[in-house]
Amino acid sequence: MNHDTLANHYQTNFAMIQHHKWSLTELDNMIPFERGIYVMLLQQWIKDENEKVREQNAKRRM
Repeated sequence: MNHDTLANHYQTNFAMIQHHKWSLTELDNMIPFERGIYVMLLQQWIKDENEKVREQNAKRRM
């Protein structure tokens, strides 16, 4: 079961459309658990990318 608030649902849709090139149709046609998996994978990817940027910035300061 998905415990997403309506506001969070729209914010997530907006981010996935604007920044990650999903279409609203693709998002709307997802099964709820499928959407949850993609959101989880996207969150992990963002976390990993942010960590790479932090590491690169730390190397530049040396």
